[in-house]
Amino acid sequence: MHDTVNPPLIPFRAQRCLLSVPAIKPILFDKALASESDCIMLDCEDSVADADKSRARRNVINALSAIDWDDRGKSVVVRVNAIDTHHMYRDVVSIVEQAGKAIHSIMLPKANTSADIYMLEKLLQQIESQCGLIRPIGIEAIIESAESVQNLASIASASQRLQALHFGAGDFAASCGARTVNIGGLNEDFPGDPWHPVMQAIVLACRANGLRPIDSAYGDFKDKKGFLLAAKRAAALGFSGKWAIHPDQIPLVNQVMTPTREEVDAAKAVIEAMNRAESNGMGATRIGGKMVDIASIKMAKNIVELDQFIRSH
Repeated sequence: MHDTVNPPLIPFRAQRCLLSVPAIKPILFDKALASESDCIMLDCEDSVADADKSRARRNVINALSAIDWDDRGKSVVVRVNAIDTHHMYRDVVSIVEQAGKAIHSIMLPKANTSADIYMLEKLLQQIESQCGLIRPIGIEAIIESAESVQNLASIASASQRLQALHFGAGDFAASCGARTVNIGGLNEDFPGDPWHPVMQAIVLACRANGLRPIDSAYGDFKDKKGFLLAAKRAAALGFSGKWAIHPDQIPLVNQVMTPTREEVDAAKAVIEAMNRAESNGMGATRIGGKMVDIASIKMAKNIVELDQFIRSH
């Protein structure tokens, strides 16, 4: 989808909506499978208490072994625990060794440096080699601390396995000492969007390295209006997807992250107008009183290609 000097090891895939499902609640797995979410994240981290980590791990292994997620058109991401816990290595080793064939990527929370990505990459390489796994498992990292934002460039270019960077608004707010208890929402005391700078930085790092930028969860799942506005802000910045923590959020994400028919038609009109202009030796032209040029073609092609990609998957 996007040019990069070092093409990723694993092909691009749609991830408009990532539905987070607590691994401790297997009753929700079938509901997630039947949903319209592109991607299902089985979460072993924040939604699972310390005492339940082993049980959550077993639930994930059972679900990956018993359900044909690929056949249902779902990408499966497993969020393991952070590397500063004693759960992380056991999550990766147990789950990948026993059910690695069904995993599209491992999500690493609290990825603060490129070394964190390197550690996970080498662990996956060893397990894949030992277990004879043919399909390489990708890595997705959550940017959720001041340190991780400071190291964004090196994190984004750390591995060819890396597929996406996710914004973790809650932990990021905590790491910065932000005076809020909302996850992913605005603060009425701040005149604007307090998350805009870091979100823009994530988009830039992703687009420079051929990665997917995915926006944070929105904690108040009953606030559909606020969620929809947050999704629109993310899409306007260039994010290609957003988390959902409740089924009601899925259609809203898909609505925002999928180009409308009007947008696609307008983009095709720009391409056609510029093709005509170029055939006449011109580098710019006008559509409806607006000037379009070579840069306009690039923006228009992004929309058309995204539309075609979504329709084909």
